[in-house]
Amino acid sequence: MPFDDFRSFLTALRDQGQLIEVARPVALELEVAKAMRKSAATGGPAIVFNNNGTKFPLVGGIYNSRAKALLAYGCTEENAFGDIVNRLKTRIPPVYVDDGPVHENVILGDDIDLSILPVPRYSPDDGGPYITPGIVVSHDPETGVPDIGHYRCEIIDSKTMTLMAIPNHRFAKNQAKALAMGHKTFRAALVIGVDPMIAYTGPIQVPEDTNDWEVVGGMRGAAVELVKCRTNDVSVPAHAEVVIEFEVDFTETVTEGPLGEYTGYYTPASPKPVVRPTAITHRNDAYFQALLTGRPTTENHILKQLSFEASFFDMMRQQFPTIEKVSIPASGGVYFRVVISMRQRFAGEARSLILAAMGSNLRPKQVVVVDPDIDVYDSEQVEWAMAFRTQPARDVIIVEGLPGGPLDPTADESLPPDQRTGSAIGTDATYPYGTIVKKVGDVCGPALEEHGGRVVEVADVPGWREYEFPELDEKTGPTTTSE
Repeated sequence: MPFDDFRSFLTALRDQGQLIEVARPVALELEVAKAMRKSAATGGPAIVFNNNGTKFPLVGGIYNSRAKALLAYGCTEENAFGDIVNRLKTRIPPVYVDDGPVHENVILGDDIDLSILPVPRYSPDDGGPYITPGIVVSHDPETGVPDIGHYRCEIIDSKTMTLMAIPNHRFAKNQAKALAMGHKTFRAALVIGVDPMIAYTGPIQVPEDTNDWEVVGGMRGAAVELVKCRTNDVSVPAHAEVVIEFEVDFTETVTEGPLGEYTGYYTPASPKPVVRPTAITHRNDAYFQALLTGRPTTENHILKQLSFEASFFDMMRQQFPTIEKVSIPASGGVYFRVVISMRQRFAGEARSLILAAMGSNLRPKQVVVVDPDIDVYDSEQVEWAMAFRTQPARDVIIVEGLPGGPLDPTADESLPPDQRTGSAIGTDATYPYGTIVKKVGDVCGPALEEHGGRVVEVADVPGWREYEFPELDEKTGPTTTSE
């Protein structure tokens, strides 16, 4: 069964010893970030900062480990990938309700004051405090199709904020459409504190005409309840903790940034449209949320990873049905590096896959394709394949003039984001089509050799994983699986 809301997930974390309460005073200026980083470094618990200088308890680190992600999905490590892919095939429309807990408190007009919210500063050179876990809900101004996605939001002062929207993301495209239609403003909502499956659905790659709430329903296995905002026509989760309804003003800009981003680098400051809240609504005794960004791996990366891998796999497999696994590692920001294993059906298919991946909305800078005997999640195995199954002049593809990846620190920052281009490198680390890869203990008879290629034998020591070695166990302790 899905979690009903943010609070039910916190209860589940607490019951598993994965949530701690901190009663002592903790400063929003960098101290919250230090505590979250320290816990995340060991896959530690989420943290409730009860004494943060505001009336709202601040919860951080709920996405900081693979174990928490699996709890949110209701999966095990063994079945997660296949289960998520299956959920992606299901669409369950939302249910619209007249009222919900998120409207237990409604702040309007001159009473709006963003300073009541516990918004941290995460990195020393950040341009200001940032709401990083917020989910923007916006509608296509032409079709009305709703979109949800994570976008960073800087608090400028008690009445003003601003948001960064990457040009290839739907929130930015919705704004661009509104501007082209002659609108001077654009209204949407920023949602904080939701059922975790809403957050994990946000990064999923789907066609642009998709109603994201239907995807959320399929991922949850149940419809999400939505309620209409008080000052615009956008519908938001009825059980959200906090919603900031807002208006983007295209006629006025303000400096946004820097922010220590998911790439591990600061993005420079630049002008962005002014965003003014039109309402703040929240539940009684509402929780606010923090989400740590910065050099991989942080909860920002873990939040994206399973969803990105499964949705990218599903999209690519429609064209290349013999794809077996996809890894989009945190070390590449869960954007810039993709490793795919496939069983080629004909010569050159791995190269076609590389080019298709480069042309996807993910915009990776590095694409590696390997044979199915390589574990795409094991960087040593991938590097081994790249070292001994490739000839660079033959197996490496470089493509220039591609759309730039999101917040790429190596891009030409003198250009507007929608004008930046970059290059991508693809490595075909598969054996040539027709090669038979023979492992220790395999029998490679005439029937296999007639398949059309030479036999390559992989050397390894059979049975080493199962070998009992008590002396080593006593020295190193029980073997555990890292999260």
